[in-house]
Amino acid sequence: MKNKIISLAIMTASLFTMTGCLDMEPVSSITDKNMWESEGQFTSFVYGVHSRLRENSFNMFVLGELRSDIYNPSTGWTGESNKVEEITSNILSQERPGLSNFAGLYSNINQINLFISKAADTNLLKEADKAYYLGQMYGLRAFYYFHLLRSWGDVVWTDQPSTGFEIGKLDKAASPAAEIMEKIKADIQSSEDSFGTDYSFRESRTFWSKAATLMLKAEVYLWSGRRMGGGSADATVAQNALTDIQSHISRETLDLMPNYTDVFAYDDKGNKEIIFTIHNKQNETDLFGGSWRNNLVPQRATLSLYYDKETDGQFELNFNGNMYYPVRNELYDKFDNLDTRKQGTLKAVFTMDAPHDYVGCFPYKYRGTTPSGASERLFADDFPVYRYADLLLMLAEAKSLTGGDPTAEINLIRARAYKANYDVATMGYPNMAGDKDGINEVLLRERYKEFMFEGKRWYDLRRFGDEYVFEYTTADDSYPQRLLWPIDKNTLTNNPALEQTPGY
Repeated sequence: MKNKIISLAIMTASLFTMTGCLDMEPVSSITDKNMWESEGQFTSFVYGVHSRLRENSFNMFVLGELRSDIYNPSTGWTGESNKVEEITSNILSQERPGLSNFAGLYSNINQINLFISKAADTNLLKEADKAYYLGQMYGLRAFYYFHLLRSWGDVVWTDQPSTGFEIGKLDKAASPAAEIMEKIKADIQSSEDSFGTDYSFRESRTFWSKAATLMLKAEVYLWSGRRMGGGSADATVAQNALTDIQSHISRETLDLMPNYTDVFAYDDKGNKEIIFTIHNKQNETDLFGGSWRNNLVPQRATLSLYYDKETDGQFELNFNGNMYYPVRNELYDKFDNLDTRKQGTLKAVFTMDAPHDYVGCFPYKYRGTTPSGASERLFADDFPVYRYADLLLMLAEAKSLTGGDPTAEINLIRARAYKANYDVATMGYPNMAGDKDGINEVLLRERYKEFMFEGKRWYDLRRFGDEYVFEYTTADDSYPQRLLWPIDKNTLTNNPALEQTPGY
């Protein structure tokens, strides 16, 4: 039944597409009048909105991670060409913008605007359902705009669906980032108000929930606190949002999984550590619509030329893809050998001949599954957006900004990472080597190891401050404005009211 609803949702959502200056096409009054006539049509549209989110998940992964110190700015150990060199080398330009048309996010925003406009006054939905759906929509709209703000700064705000009479009025200038932030916060508040006291994960954790809104709230207020003058007051709001989740959802329902690799286990999707995830499934869709396998998985033939220390022999792993987005060779040494996140995140490659010199590594967090009768892995893993480990580390960050003690949260993460080898006297905060470097470095280092390949590293460095971006990435400190993304030429041509991102 769910698959039928999802299919219907995709069809209905596709009726209201967007092209042109903001990829925006007016809603057809002919098709629109055939919608919104039953409870099922509203419900199917909610599924469709989440399906559209999945379709855009790869672009959001790119925005949040590819410009960071995880990726090689040139060719990797496999010898395959780097197809995103302008992104990993931070040499973006109007001609090589990395992503075009604001990563396609306005298309999804228009769907949300349409739902909100139709649901607000309908009597076809039960009040509890309407409130929950509106909580999801306001939360997701804030989520999209937060990506836009962090990536382009000043962007166009639109909270009304495109309709026929607006077709000649699509040229619209961007609003200042400060105004966009206020609107994001207003949407978050509307989401909270709509959810009310309902902290449930309806159906599964692949659907937006109040907990997801509160995680977003924490992330947003940490950003505005650090980067937009909000200071400790905004950090306090972030802290309260996170403790709100903890106080209303039990540790039986939401907690760290015992083992790091358990979080990403293919046969335990939506486990108790997950707050919100992008769902993928065999015969439905692969991770990032296949873009994970096509860009971040080595070829089987290439692997067979190398030595696998884990099996003490030639690689026989049935991975088969392409490494067009090469990761840095030094990643493997960023983890110490007792940290279980090392083997849970990366796979090392060594020369066949003794003494088996280290060659490089590749992502090993998402391992997929081998379907019955297949010879190669299918990468239909879920992609976590928010999980309990993120709650703990954002809570540690908020405490550090408000004069609190982040020790407990940091050490919960480390205890899980080191398992039986964990010794609070030498590994617990503030006793581990490097802990004297300052709390910002400690938190960035912990988040780097915990969330690699989860689309967070670039955003983390940006949030903590430009000095960290310039220290750890290929970004040129001569052009601080270029930490934002350029607008592609076609988008500028189609919307004359837009101006190029400063610095480009």
